[in-house]
Amino acid sequence: MTRLMSSLSRPDRPRPTLSYREVAATRAPDALPEGYHHLRHQAVVGHGRAAFEAAGAAVTTWRMHRATGARLLADSERAAPGVTVEISAGLGPLRLGAPCSVIWTAYEEQRIGFAYGTLTGHPECGEESFMVHLDPDGTVRFAVTAFSRPAAWYTRLGGPVIPLLQRAYARQLGRTLRRLVRT
Repeated sequence: MTRLMSSLSRPDRPRPTLSYREVAATRAPDALPEGYHHLRHQAVVGHGRAAFEAAGAAVTTWRMHRATGARLLADSERAAPGVTVEISAGLGPLRLGAPCSVIWTAYEEQRIGFAYGTLTGHPECGEESFMVHLDPDGTVRFAVTAFSRPAAWYTRLGGPVIPLLQRAYARQLGRTLRRLVRT
């Protein structure tokens, strides 16, 4: 099991808390809360039940995120409510960590995925879901739905560039998942 080896798991520090109030709002992607930047991105990643199951496994076992080159530490091998996750990017002392907690999961016949919410210390404030859908015609779609706003001085300073980076990362996740499903 991967252990979260950061300040999140240090016993001498209080456990971080969620940094926003609208917990689980990504369950209703068409009704995201006001006052946040909204992100909705979809990509077709395959076709058929086998592609759906492969995509769902890649999403819920963190494989998709790790395959993008991001470093991901989690206190569980699989997404489940309450699992703490830290995604980071950068090199050495320039590595930026983003602590989150899994809010909800879906392990269903036509839908697999999860959502995580930001914890105190995350540069943004909000929630993001990563869902794989199996359409009636067999099309396998990956959807990212998020709402966020800056929580740190440097993300406030980043202004309109931050949503562009978030959209680019969502697109990268879709391309990565499509590649993982094919292999």
